[in-house]
Amino acid sequence: MAVPFLTMTGISKQYPGVRALDGVSLAVAPGEVIGLVGENGAGKSTLMKILGGVVEPSGGAIDIDGERADRLSVNRSMRAGIAFVHQELNLFDNLSVAANIFIGREPLRGGPLRLIDQAALNRQAAPLLKQLGADFGPEASVASLSLAQMQLVEIAKALSLQARLVIMDEPTSSLTASETERLLSVVRRLKADGVSTIFISHRLAEVEHIADRVVVLRDGRTVAELEGAAITPATMIRHMIGRELKTLYRPPAAPPGEPIVELRDVRTSHRPEQTITLSIRRGEILGLAGLVGSGRTELARAVFGLDALVGGEIRIGGVPAALASPRQAIDSGVYLVPEDRKRSGLILDFPVRDNVTLANLAACARLGMIDAAAEEAAATDQRGKLDIRCASTAVKAGSLSGGNQQKVVLAKWLSMAPRVLIFDEPTRGIDVGAKGEIYRLMRDLSDNGAGILMISSDMEEVIGVSDRVAVMHEGRISGFLERSQLSEQNILSLAVGRTN
Repeated sequence: MAVPFLTMTGISKQYPGVRALDGVSLAVAPGEVIGLVGENGAGKSTLMKILGGVVEPSGGAIDIDGERADRLSVNRSMRAGIAFVHQELNLFDNLSVAANIFIGREPLRGGPLRLIDQAALNRQAAPLLKQLGADFGPEASVASLSLAQMQLVEIAKALSLQARLVIMDEPTSSLTASETERLLSVVRRLKADGVSTIFISHRLAEVEHIADRVVVLRDGRTVAELEGAAITPATMIRHMIGRELKTLYRPPAAPPGEPIVELRDVRTSHRPEQTITLSIRRGEILGLAGLVGSGRTELARAVFGLDALVGGEIRIGGVPAALASPRQAIDSGVYLVPEDRKRSGLILDFPVRDNVTLANLAACARLGMIDAAAEEAAATDQRGKLDIRCASTAVKAGSLSGGNQQKVVLAKWLSMAPRVLIFDEPTRGIDVGAKGEIYRLMRDLSDNGAGILMISSDMEEVIGVSDRVAVMHEGRISGFLERSQLSEQNILSLAVGRTN
């Protein structure tokens, strides 16, 4: 390794009753790509917050270009050329892309009022978006962008700082395979320019592909540093969880049964000229693949009653069903685990208990009043069944890890005996251990007779988990693939519209 320009030595962080970091050391050389992996709660975020000057360490030292700093402030970190691309989007929906990229650093034009120079702002943002291969311009409103596009804006914001070190926290969690490859190309260009990257991801195949060196954290300690041929998903998983993990995936217990939900010539407002016909069978996990913008999420929203159908028919159990609202879908046993659990699946400031029972309060009510004991019993039951790791059901949902938050969303529905569960990006931002638990829960549901529709941009997940895959392209189903036909090439060919 070249001489590091940044060294963290013996970093520790103590919170009341919790030791988040215990003597962690990390060195970063110019142009080096470091993969930082570990389960949720391993200490990755705390270590990066210390590096960004957001959190003060309890012990240890930081050296930048040979200058000692017991701790960093946010401003000092930024002046040192450290930039963050956070997993949680930090954008202003009411502003343009360019305004978000240069927020607080806008070019001004003359005169006593010193107004923002919009033309210069757009000119400065345009090459950053071009570098990322973005399919939107600097004048676009952030409110009009998809999650994947918003992630690119966050990356452009970091690149605009002329950073020496870019910390990417789950940067590909909402990107498709082609968008991910474009991002990895950006990381390679940064490396060639001498810019270092700390790449935090639960997608271990990407870490294997891009990292020069991998640092593995577990329980606040460094348990391994891997280089070269030692960087493999199996090796990383073994160090992350402290044991071998033979497989994340489990085959179905029996062949699929009859269709539970049938979509017949369904048309959505996303692409009203296109029709969609598919069925979700009892005991089946049907994967729904396709590029971002192909209409996967829009289809899920329509089936769940969030968006009105433009045409076609939905049948449940062979009978036409009017799913004009989420309540009608819920009453029919059709539930949605949304892509963005924090914005659409949970009330983060509410306790776990309230989130679990919110969709079915009638079951916890007596004479029109909520029975607190019944509500607590229902939430505690689901907490135990799903192994939701929290001190009690009274803690706020927003304080939990990503995997446990996803389990709370699931707990809300599992207490109501689902017939069909729609999972939209079920493991986005979830560590490998929690992924295995989510996959197990999905398979248990299907083995017990439920139908699962799983929308995912993670190719490994689609191929590993699905019993059958439907692929969307520009608002229509471009083809179906049976288990024996599943491959990245076959899925991508259908995703870009090739049918032979």
